[in-house]
Amino acid sequence: MVGMTKDNFATISDRVMCQIRHDILCGEFEAGQKLILSELKERYQVGGTPLREAMVQLSWQKYVKMEPQKGFWVADVSLDELRGILKARLALGHVALKDAIKKGDEAWELQVLTAFHKLNRLDPESALFDYDEWELRHKEFHLSLVACEGSEFILDMISNVYDQQERYRHFLLNANLSPEKQYHDNGEHEALMKAVLSRNVELSCQLLKEHGERLYQILEKAPSLKALLN
Repeated sequence: MVGMTKDNFATISDRVMCQIRHDILCGEFEAGQKLILSELKERYQVGGTPLREAMVQLSWQKYVKMEPQKGFWVADVSLDELRGILKARLALGHVALKDAIKKGDEAWELQVLTAFHKLNRLDPESALFDYDEWELRHKEFHLSLVACEGSEFILDMISNVYDQQERYRHFLLNANLSPEKQYHDNGEHEALMKAVLSRNVELSCQLLKEHGERLYQILEKAPSLKALLN
């Protein structure tokens, strides 16, 4: 697990939060599953107070559902929710992308290139593929496209929406999936990078839309989201 050593976190609850989030994303816990605190304390070797703090943070981030006096459950997933997430991301992304293409300087271009090459070095089909590292690099690439002067506020909003979409993308990165069901890049990130750096606003927005829509289309074809993991 990338960057999960205790020295990487300010508090114990931060570490535990990231560990539980990682295990949710990678299928260690199923959507809708009840999370028993006593079992989590043993699993993550943590006390009750930091564990509860971690669970509350995860509920704010919508990875966990919290019901007072009843406990915690892994947040459920649905195509309707994914459609809403994608609509929000594309609405924000198109505005930010147009602004970045208009304002972006050489430093921005270098940032986009660097982020793409870091992402492109990871192969989802490799036996050594690291899901956590891919997630970090994938997010870094998409945020680099819109990270220009004055973009801080909308960048933060896009980052939050992106994190919600990641819960669904990890269905297609699960190591237990058959090769035909797993995520494949198909050159989409390179095409998007080239369109952005060529300052083609219309093409960039279209490719971003298609890139997001493909996740929905793949999951929509499954009898159920959970069926993907069977």
